[in-house]
Amino acid sequence: MRLLFYAFYARWNRVNKHRLHERPLKGHGEPVRLTAGAFILTTLNKSVLIFALSTLMGAAHAAVGSWSTQLPSVLVAMSDRASSSQPIVPPAMADVGDATIGRIYWRYQVPVGVPMNAWLCHSEQCVPLPTMRGATSALAGKQIDGPMHFRFALASGQRPVRVQELQVIVNYQ
Repeated sequence: MRLLFYAFYARWNRVNKHRLHERPLKGHGEPVRLTAGAFILTTLNKSVLIFALSTLMGAAHAAVGSWSTQLPSVLVAMSDRASSSQPIVPPAMADVGDATIGRIYWRYQVPVGVPMNAWLCHSEQCVPLPTMRGATSALAGKQIDGPMHFRFALASGQRPVRVQELQVIVNYQ
């Protein structure tokens, strides 16, 4: 984003360089010197343009980032009732403001060969997780400060299972 700003500024500067000190008269080939007032006005316009563009680019750039967190293990004990993890919230040091979710990467671990139904839930929607690790954009556009959590369920008649190494990485914008 900033590269685009600098490219635009460099192009504007090349095209308008002659306007800073002199301006050709209409129909005449000889340049006329600008007065001090016109020079200040031209420089002021350039400064305002630079400030406006850098503010816009900085605001768009500042709200993009990611954060990650790990959660304690979850004991899934009953087949007729789903178990939820602790809430997934941004760390205190992550300045997410009113950002929205972009892409989420998840990971959890269950013993080899044990089937597990798993979801990643936001207050507005739950997304099924087909594998123990992966990524999804299904929650893209939702508010990042909305509570999220993992949800797990056993198949009927299955013995209790401890789900460990729960981790998420959330990209936001």
